[in-house]
Amino acid sequence: MRGNYPRLAGRSLLVILWFAVIGTLTVWAVSPHFSAFVDLSGTVSTYNTHGATDTSNPFFQSLGTNGRSCSTCHLASDAMGLSSAAVQASFTSTSGQDPLFADVDGANCPGAARDDATAHSLLTGHGLIRVALPVLDNADYMVQTVYDPYGCADYIDPSTNKRTLSEYRRPLPATNLRFLSTVMFDGRETIAPLTDADTFNANLVTDLAHQALDATLGHAQAATSPSSEQLSSIVDFELGLFSAQGSDTLAGALDKKKASGGPAYLAGQEYYPGINDSLGSDPEGFTTSVFTLFEAWADYKESKKDADAKRQIAAGEQLFNSFPITIKDVAGLNDALNVNAIPGTCTTCHDTPNLGNHSLPVPLDIGVSHSATYEDDPAIAASLAKLQEADLPIFKVTCTGVTPPRIVYTTDLGKALVSGHCTDLIRVKGPILRGLAARAPYFHNGSAATLRDVIEFYNERFELGLSEEQKDQLEAFLKAL
Repeated sequence: MRGNYPRLAGRSLLVILWFAVIGTLTVWAVSPHFSAFVDLSGTVSTYNTHGATDTSNPFFQSLGTNGRSCSTCHLASDAMGLSSAAVQASFTSTSGQDPLFADVDGANCPGAARDDATAHSLLTGHGLIRVALPVLDNADYMVQTVYDPYGCADYIDPSTNKRTLSEYRRPLPATNLRFLSTVMFDGRETIAPLTDADTFNANLVTDLAHQALDATLGHAQAATSPSSEQLSSIVDFELGLFSAQGSDTLAGALDKKKASGGPAYLAGQEYYPGINDSLGSDPEGFTTSVFTLFEAWADYKESKKDADAKRQIAAGEQLFNSFPITIKDVAGLNDALNVNAIPGTCTTCHDTPNLGNHSLPVPLDIGVSHSATYEDDPAIAASLAKLQEADLPIFKVTCTGVTPPRIVYTTDLGKALVSGHCTDLIRVKGPILRGLAARAPYFHNGSAATLRDVIEFYNERFELGLSEEQKDQLEAFLKAL
């Protein structure tokens, strides 16, 4: 039954070591399935179904030529993602010599000196990795580069002789992967579809193995492909990981007092492709009550100092589930349904129970990749003003298959660069929402420095009219995920 998840044995944490790292108190906790680290909102935890982490796994080994491993960009302290704070600390402590800053994609453009902070500003400032992708010969659009601040936005790749564009994106967490509906922001590693329950597990393994192969050959610049055994070990390790915020500084443990936060519950979370799909694919129907983690705290009455914080988190969860939103001008949704205005909530797009991604591959354009310089939609322009966008290349894209031709300006072509279809322009997937507090900044282009910025963006984008109290409640809830 949805919302009723078993408690797992051995959930209490045994803290075995406390120490300071770069001015921040970090906690390692092992039980033995758990590791936990202090973040700005409390502690973030990862539950490993295999037990204590085996660092001899190929996930942690350099399989390429530049010293990188999977763990270079997927840190347990950052919910198996990569925060800009961790990047900045690493650059400062190593003068850019850490393998993370390899210029294949860790610099704004290839050829940068490792100790040149300016040349690595997108990674250190916004946590962005350069993604170089070719323009397909049969694309039904034309691309013109109108702004190239670093000199490599649009070039001919000498190894392929293909016209190639540089996009800059956040690394996605290597955890909670059992709930994916597509692999990568633009879905390019989804070589086997994740839309059928009968084939989901096998196809997920295939996709993740292919992603690990491409990451090793690309990000790690391997001279030879990793073995099938190495790829299998990486995927098996990743599929055993579940990460979430474990405790909140004010509310305390997030899996106590009848709440079901933290990572352990995720290991028992029900999931299948299309579960609770808001577009009607689930035979069991759709409920807006996607998150049920903290509903028991809504009327928390114990007279303790953490009571107000618990109630605030529960109130934020309720707002996320039920606050009315009129969804307009979202490519991939309004145009797909041919409906100008869709009544919904946050969970219309974030429909996977207690995870918050979409349970089917439905990439959307909510406006984050639009160029503020050229934006003429008042709501999108106002929402972009709430962000701290990186200085990214700007592309003018002309869709040639419609009359008159559609022209858009964007910093990221999204799925269209993979499919070649203008209908996919600027559309990217919404990621899983667990462990958010540990892995700022947010959105695929790192344009929201804080979760409050995310809320302010949506408040302007969809003209929500949230009160300051409601913003506080939503922020508390998102930090508790």
